[in-house]
Amino acid sequence: MSNEIRIIGITGMPEVRKGDSLAHLIFQAVQRQGETIHSGDIVVVTQKIVSKAEGQVLALQDIDPSPFASQLATTLGKDPRLVEVILRQTRRIVRMDKGVLITETQHGFVCANAGVDESNVEGEATVTVLPVDPDRSATEIRLGLQALFHCELAVIISDTFGRPWREGITNVAIGVSGMLPLKDYRGMVDPAGHTLRVTTLAIADELAAAAELVMGKLDRVPVALIRGYSYPKGAGGISSLLRLPERDLFR
Repeated sequence: MSNEIRIIGITGMPEVRKGDSLAHLIFQAVQRQGETIHSGDIVVVTQKIVSKAEGQVLALQDIDPSPFASQLATTLGKDPRLVEVILRQTRRIVRMDKGVLITETQHGFVCANAGVDESNVEGEATVTVLPVDPDRSATEIRLGLQALFHCELAVIISDTFGRPWREGITNVAIGVSGMLPLKDYRGMVDPAGHTLRVTTLAIADELAAAAELVMGKLDRVPVALIRGYSYPKGAGGISSLLRLPERDLFR
Protein backbone atom coordinates (compact mmCIF):
# COMPACT_ATOMS: atom_id res chain seq x y z
CA MET A 1 0.00 0.00 0.00
CA SER A 2 1.44 3.38 -1.03
CA ASN A 3 1.60 6.06 1.65
CA GLU A 4 1.01 8.78 -0.92
CA ILE A 5 -1.90 9.32 -3.30
CA ARG A 6 -2.10 12.06 -5.93
CA ILE A 7 -5.43 13.44 -7.16
CA ILE A 8 -5.45 15.53 -10.34
CA GLY A 9 -8.47 17.48 -11.53
CA ILE A 10 -8.79 17.34 -15.32
CA THR A 11 -9.69 20.82 -16.55
CA GLY A 12 -10.77 22.10 -19.93
CA MET A 13 -13.51 19.56 -20.61
CA PRO A 14 -16.00 20.97 -23.15
CA GLU A 15 -19.76 20.98 -22.66
CA VAL A 16 -20.81 17.37 -23.22
CA ARG A 17 -23.54 16.60 -25.76
CA LYS A 18 -25.56 13.50 -26.50
CA GLY A 19 -23.50 10.99 -28.45
CA ASP A 20 -20.10 12.37 -27.41
CA SER A 21 -17.33 9.87 -26.69
CA LEU A 22 -16.29 10.60 -23.12
CA ALA A 23 -13.12 8.56 -23.55
CA HIS A 24 -11.99 10.80 -26.43
CA LEU A 25 -12.97 14.02 -24.61
CA ILE A 26 -11.07 12.91 -21.50
CA PHE A 27 -8.07 11.85 -23.62
CA GLN A 28 -7.91 15.25 -25.28
CA ALA A 29 -8.33 17.15 -21.98
CA VAL A 30 -5.59 15.09 -20.30
CA GLN A 31 -3.21 15.77 -23.19
CA ARG A 32 -3.97 19.51 -23.20
CA GLN A 33 -3.15 19.57 -19.50
CA GLY A 34 0.25 17.99 -20.15
CA GLU A 35 -0.70 14.85 -18.25
CA THR A 36 -1.09 11.23 -19.21
CA ILE A 37 -2.70 8.15 -17.71
CA HIS A 38 -0.54 5.31 -16.41
CA SER A 39 -1.34 1.69 -15.65
CA GLY A 40 -2.92 1.46 -12.21
CA ASP A 41 -4.50 4.92 -12.35
CA ILE A 42 -8.16 5.47 -11.47
CA VAL A 43 -10.34 7.85 -13.46
CA VAL A 44 -13.34 9.29 -11.63
CA VAL A 45 -16.08 10.72 -13.85
CA THR A 46 -19.12 12.61 -12.60
CA GLN A 47 -22.54 11.19 -13.34
CA LYS A 48 -23.64 14.46 -14.90
CA ILE A 49 -21.44 14.23 -18.00
CA VAL A 50 -22.18 10.52 -18.39
CA SER A 51 -25.91 11.26 -18.39
CA LYS A 52 -25.44 14.06 -20.90
CA ALA A 53 -23.39 11.89 -23.25
CA GLU A 54 -25.99 9.11 -23.05
CA GLY A 55 -28.92 11.44 -23.66
CA GLN A 56 -30.36 11.11 -20.16
CA VAL A 57 -31.50 14.73 -20.24
CA LEU A 58 -35.18 15.65 -20.08
CA ALA A 59 -37.05 18.89 -20.71
CA LEU A 60 -39.82 19.28 -18.17
CA GLN A 61 -42.02 20.93 -20.79
CA ASP A 62 -42.31 17.48 -22.41
CA ILE A 63 -43.46 15.77 -19.19
CA ASP A 64 -47.14 15.19 -18.48
CA PRO A 65 -47.51 14.65 -14.72
CA SER A 66 -49.87 11.98 -13.44
CA PRO A 67 -52.55 12.79 -10.86
CA PHE A 68 -50.41 11.05 -8.21
CA ALA A 69 -47.37 13.17 -9.13
CA SER A 70 -49.49 16.31 -8.96
CA GLN A 71 -50.78 15.31 -5.54
CA LEU A 72 -47.27 14.66 -4.24
CA ALA A 73 -46.01 17.91 -5.75
CA THR A 74 -48.60 19.87 -3.76
CA THR A 75 -47.48 18.19 -0.56
CA LEU A 76 -43.77 18.61 -1.27
CA GLY A 77 -43.90 22.07 -2.84
CA LYS A 78 -42.25 20.85 -6.04
CA ASP A 79 -42.96 21.15 -9.77
CA PRO A 80 -45.41 18.33 -10.67
CA ARG A 81 -43.41 17.62 -13.83
CA LEU A 82 -40.24 17.16 -11.77
CA VAL A 83 -42.05 14.83 -9.38
CA GLU A 84 -43.28 12.79 -12.36
CA VAL A 85 -39.71 12.36 -13.61
CA ILE A 86 -38.62 11.30 -10.12
CA LEU A 87 -41.41 8.72 -9.91
CA ARG A 88 -40.48 7.25 -13.29
CA GLN A 89 -36.95 6.66 -11.95
CA THR A 90 -38.22 5.20 -8.68
CA ARG A 91 -38.62 1.61 -7.56
CA ARG A 92 -39.83 2.50 -4.05
CA ILE A 93 -40.63 5.66 -2.09
CA VAL A 94 -38.64 5.46 1.12
CA ARG A 95 -39.67 8.68 2.91
CA MET A 96 -41.51 11.93 2.23
CA ASP A 97 -41.29 14.74 4.76
CA LYS A 98 -40.43 18.44 5.02
CA GLY A 99 -40.32 18.89 1.25
CA VAL A 100 -37.85 16.03 0.82
CA LEU A 101 -38.52 12.93 -1.28
CA ILE A 102 -36.22 9.97 -0.60
CA THR A 103 -36.57 7.09 -3.04
CA GLU A 104 -34.95 3.85 -4.09
CA THR A 105 -33.98 4.08 -7.75
CA GLN A 106 -34.40 1.35 -10.32
CA HIS A 107 -30.70 0.59 -9.74
CA GLY A 108 -31.25 0.09 -6.00
CA PHE A 109 -29.67 3.39 -4.83
CA VAL A 110 -31.44 5.14 -1.94
CA CYS A 111 -31.11 8.89 -2.43
CA ALA A 112 -32.98 12.17 -2.72
CA ASN A 113 -35.23 12.60 -5.76
CA ALA A 114 -34.06 9.33 -7.39
CA GLY A 115 -30.89 11.12 -8.49
CA VAL A 116 -32.81 13.54 -10.74
CA ASP A 117 -30.77 16.74 -10.89
CA GLU A 118 -31.52 20.27 -12.06
CA SER A 119 -28.03 21.70 -11.52
CA ASN A 120 -25.37 22.25 -14.21
CA VAL A 121 -27.78 21.56 -17.07
CA GLU A 122 -28.20 23.99 -19.95
CA GLY A 123 -31.72 25.12 -20.77
CA GLU A 124 -34.64 26.23 -18.66
CA ALA A 125 -36.55 23.51 -16.75
CA THR A 126 -34.15 20.77 -17.85
CA VAL A 127 -32.98 17.86 -15.69
CA THR A 128 -30.67 14.90 -15.91
CA VAL A 129 -31.49 11.40 -14.72
CA LEU A 130 -29.01 8.70 -13.76
CA PRO A 131 -27.41 6.48 -16.43
CA VAL A 132 -29.46 3.35 -17.12
CA ASP A 133 -26.51 1.04 -16.35
CA PRO A 134 -23.65 2.94 -14.65
CA ASP A 135 -21.36 -0.13 -14.56
CA ARG A 136 -21.73 -0.52 -18.31
CA SER A 137 -21.06 3.20 -18.77
CA ALA A 138 -17.90 2.92 -16.65
CA THR A 139 -16.76 -0.07 -18.70
CA GLU A 140 -17.25 1.77 -22.00
CA ILE A 141 -15.19 4.70 -20.74
CA ARG A 142 -12.48 2.39 -19.34
CA LEU A 143 -12.12 0.37 -22.55
CA GLY A 144 -11.98 3.56 -24.60
CA LEU A 145 -9.30 5.10 -22.37
CA GLN A 146 -7.27 1.89 -22.28
CA ALA A 147 -7.21 1.82 -26.09
CA LEU A 148 -6.12 5.46 -26.25
CA PHE A 149 -3.51 5.42 -23.46
CA HIS A 150 -2.39 1.78 -23.93
CA CYS A 151 -2.55 0.96 -20.24
CA GLU A 152 -4.73 -0.79 -17.68
CA LEU A 153 -6.87 1.43 -15.43
CA ALA A 154 -10.08 1.59 -13.42
CA VAL A 155 -13.06 3.91 -13.81
CA ILE A 156 -15.50 5.12 -11.17
CA ILE A 157 -18.67 7.05 -11.99
CA SER A 158 -19.55 9.29 -9.06
CA ASP A 159 -22.59 11.17 -7.84
CA THR A 160 -23.34 13.32 -4.82
CA PHE A 161 -25.53 11.79 -2.12
CA GLY A 162 -26.66 12.90 1.32
CA ARG A 163 -26.21 10.63 4.37
CA PRO A 164 -28.47 9.67 7.26
CA TRP A 165 -27.62 11.36 10.57
CA ARG A 166 -24.92 13.60 9.09
CA GLU A 167 -25.09 17.05 7.50
CA GLY A 168 -23.58 17.75 4.12
CA ILE A 169 -23.28 15.75 0.97
CA THR A 170 -20.43 13.63 -0.35
CA ASN A 171 -19.47 11.88 -3.55
CA VAL A 172 -20.12 8.14 -3.77
CA ALA A 173 -19.58 5.59 -6.52
CA ILE A 174 -22.61 4.64 -8.62
CA GLY A 175 -20.68 2.71 -11.26
CA VAL A 176 -17.32 0.94 -11.34
CA SER A 177 -15.20 -0.93 -13.86
CA GLY A 178 -11.81 -2.59 -13.64
CA MET A 179 -11.75 -2.77 -9.84
CA LEU A 180 -13.52 -4.33 -6.89
CA PRO A 181 -15.52 -1.65 -5.04
CA LEU A 182 -14.96 -3.27 -1.64
CA LYS A 183 -11.74 -4.23 0.13
CA ASP A 184 -12.33 -7.12 2.53
CA TYR A 185 -10.14 -7.35 5.63
CA ARG A 186 -12.15 -10.12 7.27
CA GLY A 187 -9.95 -12.95 8.51
CA MET A 188 -6.83 -10.77 8.63
CA VAL A 189 -5.03 -10.18 11.92
CA ASP A 190 -4.55 -6.63 13.23
CA PRO A 191 -1.32 -5.42 14.95
CA ALA A 192 -2.82 -6.32 18.34
CA GLY A 193 -3.36 -9.91 17.25
CA HIS A 194 -7.14 -9.70 16.83
CA THR A 195 -8.78 -11.40 13.86
CA LEU A 196 -10.95 -8.95 11.93
CA ARG A 197 -14.49 -10.24 11.46
CA VAL A 198 -16.59 -7.42 9.98
CA THR A 199 -14.12 -4.92 8.45
CA THR A 200 -14.92 -4.28 4.78
CA LEU A 201 -13.98 -0.89 3.33
CA ALA A 202 -16.09 0.75 0.61
CA ILE A 203 -13.01 1.92 -1.27
CA ALA A 204 -14.92 2.95 -4.43
CA ASP A 205 -16.93 5.39 -2.30
CA GLU A 206 -13.79 6.63 -0.55
CA LEU A 207 -12.04 7.25 -3.87
CA ALA A 208 -15.11 9.01 -5.28
CA ALA A 209 -15.28 11.26 -2.20
CA ALA A 210 -11.56 12.06 -2.43
CA ALA A 211 -11.93 13.01 -6.10
CA GLU A 212 -14.63 15.54 -5.22
CA LEU A 213 -11.99 17.62 -3.42
CA VAL A 214 -10.48 18.63 -6.78
CA MET A 215 -13.75 18.67 -8.73
CA GLY A 216 -15.97 21.03 -6.75
CA LYS A 217 -19.62 21.74 -7.52
CA LEU A 218 -19.04 24.98 -9.44
CA ASP A 219 -15.58 24.57 -10.93
CA ARG A 220 -16.49 22.62 -14.11
CA VAL A 221 -14.01 19.84 -13.37
CA PRO A 222 -16.04 16.68 -14.08
CA VAL A 223 -13.09 14.27 -14.24
CA ALA A 224 -10.34 13.46 -11.77
CA LEU A 225 -7.31 11.21 -12.01
CA ILE A 226 -6.20 9.30 -8.91
CA ARG A 227 -2.66 7.95 -8.87
CA GLY A 228 -0.81 5.90 -6.28
CA TYR A 229 -3.63 3.84 -4.80
CA SER A 230 -3.25 0.08 -5.23
CA TYR A 231 -6.86 -0.89 -5.82
CA PRO A 232 -8.01 -4.52 -5.94
CA LYS A 233 -8.38 -5.41 -9.61
CA GLY A 234 -11.36 -7.42 -10.78
CA ALA A 235 -14.69 -7.40 -12.56
CA GLY A 236 -16.59 -5.83 -9.68
CA GLY A 237 -19.93 -4.10 -10.01
CA ILE A 238 -21.76 -1.48 -8.00
CA SER A 239 -24.30 -4.05 -6.76
CA SER A 240 -21.78 -5.30 -4.19
CA LEU A 241 -22.07 -1.91 -2.43
CA LEU A 242 -25.84 -2.22 -2.07
CA ARG A 243 -26.94 -3.81 1.18
CA LEU A 244 -29.37 -6.71 0.79
CA PRO A 245 -32.87 -6.14 2.23
CA GLU A 246 -32.45 -8.94 4.76
CA ARG A 247 -29.34 -7.20 6.14
CA ASP A 248 -30.78 -3.68 6.04
CA LEU A 249 -31.85 -2.60 9.54
CA PHE A 250 -33.38 0.62 8.21
CA ARG A 251 -35.67 -0.75 5.53
